[in-house]
Amino acid sequence: MAGFGDIVQKAFYLGVGIASVAQEKAGARLVELRSQAQKLADELVARGEMTTEEAKRMVDEFVIKAQQQTSNQPTSESQRSEPRRIEILSDDDSPSEQPLQAVDDLKAQVAKLQEELRRLQQ
Repeated sequence: MAGFGDIVQKAFYLGVGIASVAQEKAGARLVELRSQAQKLADELVARGEMTTEEAKRMVDEFVIKAQQQTSNQPTSESQRSEPRRIEILSDDDSPSEQPLQAVDDLKAQVAKLQEELRRLQQ
């Protein structure tokens, strides 16, 4: 059983490593976003379209929004904390006649279109 303990330990360390890398990448992206927003704000201030206080507020708002988006949204389906919810619209187990009729109608339309296509190709 010592092998099983090693596997569990390695899996734990792998999870911690992945979380650490994800945090570093998120931090790097936030730094990049802040620098890009700062450049944009500096350019707007230089043109006289914005005051320095407005520019500072704008940069702070961009960074706060980016932080909220990264903290609120999981990066993938596998990282969700709870399972995806499925809504059951009908608890009828027997098929109704309407979907079968719709399928038959669609098949008839496809047959008509195929026949028209053959006629046009000749």
